[in-house]
Amino acid sequence: MTKPDVEQHQKHADQVVSWLAELGYTHCFFVAGGNIMHLLDGVRRKMLCIPFVHEVSAAIAVEYFNESNGSKRAFALVTAGPGVSNVITAMSGAWLESRELLVIAGQVKSTDLATNGIRQRGIQEIDGVGLTKAISKESIQVRTPIAKTKFFESVLLGRQGRPGPVFIEFCLDAQGAAPLPSEKSDSSQSQILVGDEVNQIVRLIADKLRVARRPVLLLGGGIARSVTNSAQRELQGLTVPIMTTWNAADRVDSRNANYFGRPNTWGQRSANLLLAQADVIIALGTRLGLQQTGFNWQEFGKNAFILHVDIDPAELEKGHPTTHARYCVDANPVLTGLLKEDLPAYEEWTSYSRKVHNLLSLNDPMNSTSMGFVSTQRFFEQVSQIATEQDIFIPCSSGGANSVAMQMISQKLGQIIITNKGLASMGYGLAGAIGASLAHQGSRTMLFEGDGGFAQNLQELATVAVNNLPIKIFIFANNGYGSIRMTQKNYFGGAYLGCDTETGLGFPDWTTLFKSFGIDSMVIDAGWADDEEVQQRLNNNQPCGFIVPTDPLQTYWPKIQSRVIAGGGMESNPLYAMSPDLESPLLSQVSEYLNNA
Repeated sequence: MTKPDVEQHQKHADQVVSWLAELGYTHCFFVAGGNIMHLLDGVRRKMLCIPFVHEVSAAIAVEYFNESNGSKRAFALVTAGPGVSNVITAMSGAWLESRELLVIAGQVKSTDLATNGIRQRGIQEIDGVGLTKAISKESIQVRTPIAKTKFFESVLLGRQGRPGPVFIEFCLDAQGAAPLPSEKSDSSQSQILVGDEVNQIVRLIADKLRVARRPVLLLGGGIARSVTNSAQRELQGLTVPIMTTWNAADRVDSRNANYFGRPNTWGQRSANLLLAQADVIIALGTRLGLQQTGFNWQEFGKNAFILHVDIDPAELEKGHPTTHARYCVDANPVLTGLLKEDLPAYEEWTSYSRKVHNLLSLNDPMNSTSMGFVSTQRFFEQVSQIATEQDIFIPCSSGGANSVAMQMISQKLGQIIITNKGLASMGYGLAGAIGASLAHQGSRTMLFEGDGGFAQNLQELATVAVNNLPIKIFIFANNGYGSIRMTQKNYFGGAYLGCDTETGLGFPDWTTLFKSFGIDSMVIDAGWADDEEVQQRLNNNQPCGFIVPTDPLQTYWPKIQSRVIAGGGMESNPLYAMSPDLESPLLSQVSEYLNNA
């Protein structure tokens, strides 16, 4: 006879860990601390525990582990006080990108909690719930053992609807308390059923497409990889031109004949121009934020009837951009239904789109790189050629290493591409690469990050080394913060401060740094793609650092230009008017429908 649940656990912390396992969690990324000692003792017996050097890295790694859609699931375990405050950046990023992130935190004993307005009573005490409430779907404190149904409800909330972080902090005495009596619960997630409402939306969209002449289907990160992976044949045969947001970059193979790129403020010029010339835009699973529409959002899709499908009503009703039909449902069954519809061929529009795509190179001819440096644009062209369908790309989350990657990469079906651009925090890349690599053991993970961003979390090279992860780390070394340098040049006449080694920043000797962690590294040059030594390091199953000498004056065209106007405000060009301006003959060829009413 099976013993009751209460007798299988010595304390409540053990019980909570068993519930996590029941919910599918297999990995715990943590930084040890006294206020999580019972939870850590429980989790070590049930899960694969990966220690990190810093809590922010542990939680970022969790986000990327889960976002990469491996077969398992991870959560972050952090101690009270600094453990909680350190994890806030990672929670903020996951909140803005609508990604699952479960953070279990410690807290002082319930009897030591501050009361009556005092700031602190317990050692390392800080109000974790207060700090995280605005960046989580659920933020609760457990002072006495929590019921299984309530725990399951809270954890699953982070996966349901529009995903987001969940923060649960356990007081130390609650962790060590006796387990609760056995209680049944349902660990399954509620499903959004494909009913009459979704079917009706599919019919309405299909009817609109049947009268359209220049439609575009824009897929966002709310469209799951599992949905597009299982529908590749239908996507290949779809007659409507397809575009994706950055968070959906890996949902469609770039070799799909009807794929026309990634529109964005740092997007691909041809995609931005074509989107502006569409007469119907079907936006599925994208919030259509300002980076997607441009700050001059009034010009977004100016010739189009825009149908917006998203799971968050606040995003649908925010007022920008102007949309003409809005549907608050899960976009995945809508896409699945739409792919079954019989739609027109749009041969004239598709032919024109292909012409525009072919006429406008991803690597703008105005880009220039000084001698002795590696062109970032050419680098990503070569990466796209070398990479296999099994590779994972982590283009950090800010700066040129991020924006050029997202402009230039020509993705192949099967590749995984993850970035976190909502928060645009430096220091995301290495931790994210660790999480994705751990989720896909043995897969080559390519990390692209600037030296400034990499310096913010370089301590996690220890985590890479200890776990011998096959991460290929490309550091774009331009001795500073390239995007900040560019801002100070463009808007303040080159009054540089704190943007490079000449104005106060300091950086290590990168090859010496890698060597200190026992990781191989080398400096590459413009001929790197044909270098046998580079290829050998790229193709082995060991971690390796590649230092990419990057021109501090490297140009990053095309881009949306903004201007400071009277009163200190900013004015931006619309997405279709990227700089540098196109010559008149070429502009005429690629903007045939731009001024249509």
